[in-house]
Amino acid sequence: MTNARVLETIKPATLTRDEKDAGEIELTVLMPCLNEAETLGICITKAQYYLARSKIHGEVLVADNGSADGSVKIAEGKLARVMHVPIRGYGSALRHGIEAARGRFVVMGDADDSYDFSNLDAFVAELRAGNDLVMGNRFRGGIAKGAMPPLHRYFGNPALSWIGRVLFSMNVGDFYCGLRAFRKDAIRSLGLVSPGMELALEMVIRSGIAGLKITEVPTTLSPDGRSRPPHLRTWKDGWRSLRLFLLFSPRWLFLYPGLTLLTVGLGMALLLQSGPISIAPNLKLDLHTLLICCIATIVGLQSVSFAVIARRYATVRGFLPRSDSLEKILGFLKLERLLVIALIIGIIGFAGTMWCLIRWSEVSFGDLEYGTVLRILMPSITLVAISMQLVFTSFFAALLDIAAE
Repeated sequence: MTNARVLETIKPATLTRDEKDAGEIELTVLMPCLNEAETLGICITKAQYYLARSKIHGEVLVADNGSADGSVKIAEGKLARVMHVPIRGYGSALRHGIEAARGRFVVMGDADDSYDFSNLDAFVAELRAGNDLVMGNRFRGGIAKGAMPPLHRYFGNPALSWIGRVLFSMNVGDFYCGLRAFRKDAIRSLGLVSPGMELALEMVIRSGIAGLKITEVPTTLSPDGRSRPPHLRTWKDGWRSLRLFLLFSPRWLFLYPGLTLLTVGLGMALLLQSGPISIAPNLKLDLHTLLICCIATIVGLQSVSFAVIARRYATVRGFLPRSDSLEKILGFLKLERLLVIALIIGIIGFAGTMWCLIRWSEVSFGDLEYGTVLRILMPSITLVAISMQLVFTSFFAALLDIAAE
């Protein structure tokens, strides 16, 4: 950390450069702010110290989200540039700040004095080396005592970061580090949309999906310098993170569970068509298992359908990039072709159902031989349900195709 006395001797006027100076502004240090009067001043001073020390043509930008504690006056007194963001939310403040940033590169960080804005050399070096997003890693750089709750440090952050690495095949060790740097044009191209705390996570996820060059550098985390509690809520924010992970990964949310249910359900149903299966002397799989398998098959196919539709929707809206493999599948499974497939499946299911009805009528709709009829009836009804589901899915997918044209 930079010595506080050294910072106090540096006058703001010597740390900023006139906007009319020749040359492009290379770096914007962006701080979202909502009632940060206790710590905003020292954060701005540290950032200005770094710009002066490194001889970087830069600016400090405070994206104020409606502060009522004098934060704006403090920022203006430090000669930082202030922009007022009328839409509440951490994500809104960041998005507007990124749009307003004049620098080619942007370093963003919380204005609570937990991050050291006077030591940004590694971040800038990686950006100059050609990386699009440079994440800080607090676990590699050092977490001071009391800077992070034990639940977050030893469970929440590592667990959710691991989930992020698995779902998106990204080599990022600290998904939640608030100090990070990026090329402005690269992040703007993503079209980030989250209004709240999720935006920081969305930035990492969508950068990975878009194939941007991402790297990490060690950074430190100090205890929050404010006297009030932080905005974070452990369980609520943890769930919001997990939800965002899943929404940006239709494969893990819909496709893989659906394929598992569909494969197991359909495979076991086919095996049980010929009769009961004995697993052990006192364990036999029969009609009740067949019923479960039929339900699993329907749910599995529905989940796979959701995966295709969700992926297509995300592509149309620009959340996820175009998938060549998905386009080939959709190119083959056009509306008319899917309707023909659904019709064939429906006819087979209807025929099996009618066979069961005829057998029932032969005994004047009385008692039937339980096993034989149900072994045909349950798969037949399942095929009818699958047929209807394919019809609905095909029309829904066609609607998305209209939106994409």
